[in-house]
Amino acid sequence: MINLFRTYNPLNAIWLAVLLIILRLGYIIDAPDQIQFIFVEPFARLLIPADYEFALSPMMNISLAGVLVFLQALWFNSMVNSFNLLGKPTFLPALMYVVLSALFVPFLTLSAPLICNFLILAMLQKLFATYKIPDAKSVAYDLGMIVALGALIYLPFIFMFIIIWAGLVVFRPFNWREWAAAVIGFATIFFFLAVIYYLTDRLPLFVKIWLPLASAFPTTIHISSYNYLVLVPVAVILLLCFLKVSQLFFRSYVQTRKSFQLLLVLTIVAGLSFYIKKEFHLEHFLLCALPLAIFFSYYFLYASKRWFYESLFVLLVASIIYFQFNTF
Repeated sequence: MINLFRTYNPLNAIWLAVLLIILRLGYIIDAPDQIQFIFVEPFARLLIPADYEFALSPMMNISLAGVLVFLQALWFNSMVNSFNLLGKPTFLPALMYVVLSALFVPFLTLSAPLICNFLILAMLQKLFATYKIPDAKSVAYDLGMIVALGALIYLPFIFMFIIIWAGLVVFRPFNWREWAAAVIGFATIFFFLAVIYYLTDRLPLFVKIWLPLASAFPTTIHISSYNYLVLVPVAVILLLCFLKVSQLFFRSYVQTRKSFQLLLVLTIVAGLSFYIKKEFHLEHFLLCALPLAIFFSYYFLYASKRWFYESLFVLLVASIIYFQFNTF
């Protein structure tokens, strides 16, 4: 299957849709009676007063999540190819994102992190484009607004503000106006939220929005041991990817090297930002799926031993399906 997706062929979208359905089939067959979907943070419920958490049936919830993943995968693949991040046109980024977005059962339903992946795509597209533009103040302002909107949906997304400044450091010469524009863009959204709080006589509660940011970082993370098993092929692929990147890194274009540096920072920031949520859920790590998909694509695009990388990919897909049917 890897060889099929190595080349850029629009017809691969059909096979991508088939794989997406297969990866969700186990959960569809044994879906719970109700699936909760929380679209915004509690402090932003003033913007959406209606009850919607259980408005969708389980089948509709899973199906809609699959459609969103499919659309994100196509957008993601188009963006990677347009900026030539992998050096060759390919359909592997879409394939890797579809697979990684099915890694754990909580990934298969509608969730705030899944919605926020659209915002990450928008951020990456704007940040990659700043490399060749003379003035990025308006782009930085837009990026600040995007992070603020993401924080309304899912509070840990607020740490994506680090990615804005990291992107400006990587792609741009220092310009304090661009850095300030990002702050102003972020503040604009929360200024209007504060106005809504004021008009509804809840302004003292506005301060409590920021209290989770002072939470202590946890020393332990409780995840089922069976979830670690599905991560074994992921860890192997990631290790092989970094070995491949280290071999070819300095042969790449400067923009490509800078982009990979930003993606590494994005993976770390997204992965570690979970701690400000009182109730930790695995779907948080969907925020890491996009940058990891590029790293995975890089390995599978340049790997030379077909029998090995095809077997490794089959093992990854098989383990995902197996743990959907076996929850133990």
